[in-house]
Amino acid sequence: MTLTRRHFLTTTMAFTAVSFLAGHALADTSSIYAEDGVALGGTDVVAYFTQGQPVAGSAEITQEWQGVTWRFASADNKAAFAADPSRYAPQYGRYCAYAVSEGYTASTTPEAWRIVDDKLYLNYSIGVQQRWAQDIPGRIAAADANWPSLRE
Repeated sequence: MTLTRRHFLTTTMAFTAVSFLAGHALADTSSIYAEDGVALGGTDVVAYFTQGQPVAGSAEITQEWQGVTWRFASADNKAAFAADPSRYAPQYGRYCAYAVSEGYTASTTPEAWRIVDDKLYLNYSIGVQQRWAQDIPGRIAAADANWPSLRE
């Protein structure tokens, strides 16, 4: 079969469009770490800000955002999240802030958390969080620099 210029251009354009759309479809979920499609194992992210602790969310009170399900302990928390999800969502897609500062990703536990400058940061464990807390501004700066390449 002879490849004509028209066939080549059509094929190239189709491939580019499919690649672009596939990349954008994956982008919604690739940056949020969620086990079984549920963010934070079902922990209510708004509760960190309002109650100062991790609180289990309800399977009946949920919101879809960034391709995953977020659970909430109350309708008020769900409404707050729905109004401004990026305000409550953990930094670095819920991956460990310490790990991201080191250039890799790791899962987190709801108990290892801290709010800094009105942003939620999670860590792999309480022990890792203690290491992260030794230089929070430096760790956040390093993680912010590393995150764009890790989220893809």
